[in-house]
Amino acid sequence: MTPARIVVFDLDGTLVDTAPDLINALNFVLDREGLPPVPFEPARKMIGAGARKMIERGLELEGRSATIEDITRLTSDFIDHYAAHIADGSRPFEGVENALSDLQRLGFRFAVCTNKLEWLSKLLLDQLGMSSRFSAICGADTFGVSKPDPAILKQTVARAGGHLSSAIMVGDAGPDVGVARRAGIPVIGVQFGYTEVPIADLKPDRLIGHMRELPEAVQSLISQRQPT
Repeated sequence: MTPARIVVFDLDGTLVDTAPDLINALNFVLDREGLPPVPFEPARKMIGAGARKMIERGLELEGRSATIEDITRLTSDFIDHYAAHIADGSRPFEGVENALSDLQRLGFRFAVCTNKLEWLSKLLLDQLGMSSRFSAICGADTFGVSKPDPAILKQTVARAGGHLSSAIMVGDAGPDVGVARRAGIPVIGVQFGYTEVPIADLKPDRLIGHMRELPEAVQSLISQRQPT
């Protein structure tokens, strides 16, 4: 039986523009500590490695150090605030819904592989009415590893009912390119996401500037993988 063809997506900065709500949560906890807010553009580039890392980097911008206990407390406060406001301003990137529909008609199945916590990822996609699109939604806590560890991608593909030989990764940053390379699958980089290093510099197999370009990019990479 031919395994399902799977397109695996990063979440923040790839499927959904979550920056408004993540940055609001960051600045909420910084304000509680008497610190000034991080401006939107610098904060946007901090997204992608999880709440804890985002807080650490926010503190570093102010030249502040914190104990492990402080970071843990701030992370808990961040998650509580974020969960209560997870879809206030977050929306799918333009063209996402149409691209998914086009690929679904072509027989593709979808999964999410993110460094966000699984329950937060599901909560966000639930509130945006998108959860039913995905055969698997896996986060940093699902298997106990985060991107770019290939185990998270391999197990996400398996949970979605696919095989690495017919899977493609789509993401916006280094962890996405890294996890795809380590798992041995092609990767499409989106140019509208959250990354300090330009995605083009990371040399993904394809680059797209808008989600309308995704179906063609996916089909191109899949055709290259099929035996002649």
